[in-house]
Amino acid sequence: MALTRGIVPFCFKVIKVVPITLQTHNIHRWVAPTLMELKRREKKLGGKKTNPRNTFAEWNLEAELYAFGKRLNEEFNYDTLLQAFTDRSYVVQEEMKQKEMAIDINLKDNKELAEQGEQFIKEYVQVYLETVLPKFPVDGVTSITKNLTNEETLSHISLHLGTKDIILAAEYPVDNYILANTFKAIVGALLQSSGKERTAHFVRDFVITQLQGQDVNEYWPIDDPWSMLTEILRKDGVTIEPRLIGDVGKNTLLACYRVGLYINKKMISSGFGETAATAKEMAAREALKKVFGTEDHMKPINFQLEGIPKPNENNIYQISAS
Repeated sequence: MALTRGIVPFCFKVIKVVPITLQTHNIHRWVAPTLMELKRREKKLGGKKTNPRNTFAEWNLEAELYAFGKRLNEEFNYDTLLQAFTDRSYVVQEEMKQKEMAIDINLKDNKELAEQGEQFIKEYVQVYLETVLPKFPVDGVTSITKNLTNEETLSHISLHLGTKDIILAAEYPVDNYILANTFKAIVGALLQSSGKERTAHFVRDFVITQLQGQDVNEYWPIDDPWSMLTEILRKDGVTIEPRLIGDVGKNTLLACYRVGLYINKKMISSGFGETAATAKEMAAREALKKVFGTEDHMKPINFQLEGIPKPNENNIYQISAS
């Protein structure tokens, strides 16, 4: 066929499509059950055994202690901080080795530092909470302090500060008691190295801030909220009256009652429950939150108090009708 001059013919290019085969990894059915059984046997034997980092050849204890203080932005005396990380079990173990080798090296455990740190933590947390929760009863503040200074909380803080691999102990991994005791000793070491005010800020930043996002009312269980509420108001000459203001589903499994508490014909709180008595108790709990200033919409706890606050001598209870 003749082509006209100046006109380029249109050409089709045939592209050959090559199928791509996907390779799949075939996992045999016996793999998962075998791994599960090995994991079960490992757990039965006490878990995976790992050696502490301080047994590695490249371990440098002095560098680790220096880095620990710098991470926390605190200045520690080296010997005091070393003592804070030395558990009694490690001292006993080393003393037995020294007797066999006829070497006498004086080692100090962290018992004394832990006692100083524990006392400071409890006293400071108690005073701090009395300051930021001025209307909360002393018994409630004490209950919160116990929860913040118990072994579980302090070991959690200690673990996340990175103390686990630096602690000198006879057994590894260390348990919660040693972790908590080491944190108390660190506070005691900081108290000797930097003074009370610096130590107070350290406890504030790592212990008291555990209340962030928590409901402080849950730390203090009240067995009889109605009796407590009436006793508090009786001292002020105020009479409170409960009223049933709503109910649905009577005599059914889904019954719900609503009870309101009134002072001078003004409702101060209300509560819901499957019985009228339960609703009355819940209303009393809500009223106590108003009395103590710990409502659900309360202002966040101030975690930025400077220095060591002075304890409050008297708690002031006030309640207002809504």
